[in-house]
Amino acid sequence: MAKKPLLEFTDKGIYCAQGKFYIDPWKPVDDAVITHAHADHAYVGHKNYLAHHLSREVLYYRLGDINLRTIEYGETINKNGVDITLYPAGHVIGSAQIKVEYKGEIWVVSGDYKTDDDGISTPFEPVQCHHFISECTFGMPVYKWKPQSEIFTDVNNWWHNNLQNGMATVIVGYSLGKAQRILQNIDLGNGKVFTHGVIENTNEALRRNGVVLNPTTRITADTPKEEVRKGIILAPPSSVGTPWMRKFGPYSFGYCSGWMALRGAKRRRAADRGFIMSDHADWDGLISAIDATGCESVYLTHGYTATFTRYLNEIGFDAHEVHTLYGGEEEENPNIPGGEPLDEIENKKVSPTGGDSEGAAI
Repeated sequence: MAKKPLLEFTDKGIYCAQGKFYIDPWKPVDDAVITHAHADHAYVGHKNYLAHHLSREVLYYRLGDINLRTIEYGETINKNGVDITLYPAGHVIGSAQIKVEYKGEIWVVSGDYKTDDDGISTPFEPVQCHHFISECTFGMPVYKWKPQSEIFTDVNNWWHNNLQNGMATVIVGYSLGKAQRILQNIDLGNGKVFTHGVIENTNEALRRNGVVLNPTTRITADTPKEEVRKGIILAPPSSVGTPWMRKFGPYSFGYCSGWMALRGAKRRRAADRGFIMSDHADWDGLISAIDATGCESVYLTHGYTATFTRYLNEIGFDAHEVHTLYGGEEEENPNIPGGEPLDEIENKKVSPTGGDSEGAAI
């Protein structure tokens, strides 16, 4: 009889039968280990949650009064004889890879990750394992990110030029991850940062958790429009095209996403500028991360799973495509109404429940 794997893929999520817990389950379970607080990985309804401590306040903000235990990177706890250790994923603040070990067998669930250091998330750390469960949101050769310093030189120059031309500046990014990355890397010598309420709620949760962020000002009904126009407006995708955004006109609108690497993506977003910025690994990052684990097999959960699985098998990995409900947060499939069909996007994304309203908006 074949040995039962330590982790298995079920209709509720990734399950460890020996430890009696799930990792990022999408249906209610007794014990859930959470890689990070994005809505497609952290659902409401579980009895018990385990996550990294920097995810604590954001999880409370998004999920309510949950029964949550948090631990540090490198800290190990034991559930029914199975060791669980968290390691940095580099995706967003508090994101973690989950190392699961039992009787010498080691699995690592990456959640979402990026290999470049964004300056705010604890940088990705490869973990040696026998089996690696990986995303591949941008698992195609076309996706190769520029150095972050170059991206923000472009952003800062755009903002400066808008100020010179009497235009307000609106920059859009997901409320957890992209927003803080933008906030910590833009040139505050240009002016103040004004925030949409959804983003400011997330910032406040992170600050309660001890995260030090640059100053921001929440935009309210009483905030003078002319004051806001002198700074930069940090907004979530759900605000695009709404009366809330239009009231700051005339403005220049910039969109931050990995999908900006695709022809026509900026036009689909109706953006004046598209900045290629993602909190997921690019093609080279995915391959280097998988290789660094020394794994015997790799399982691909969401993204270009079919294409990337074929490629990994061709270059000598034992790769498998699996089907999950991950992938519905800020890097949503850009094949939206009014745009040209993006036939090369193979996976079907499923919109999650819970979290902020913009969770499946992109």
